Amino acid sequence: MLTELKQGSKVVGVKQTKRAVNDGKAARVFLAEDADPRVTAPVEALCAEKQIPVERVPQMKELGSACGIAVPSAVAALLH
Repeated sequence: MLTELKQGSKVVGVKQTKRAVNDGKAARVFLAEDADPRVTAPVEALCAEKQIPVERVPQMKELGSACGIAVPSAVAALLH
């Protein structure tokens, strides 16, 4: 699942992910399980509302490296 994120077009972070979901550009959203629920819960609720699939990643570090960034990430989205 994370290989798609490494190769495809994506956005990283809560603000950009929410924007992509609202604009209908997000194909799938990835949430880190070890992230603060106050950060991930609003994104997850928005995805449920817009019927966008959500996949869980065990660690923020893992999600960050899959996105090609040197810092951990709580949220990322794979774009259409």
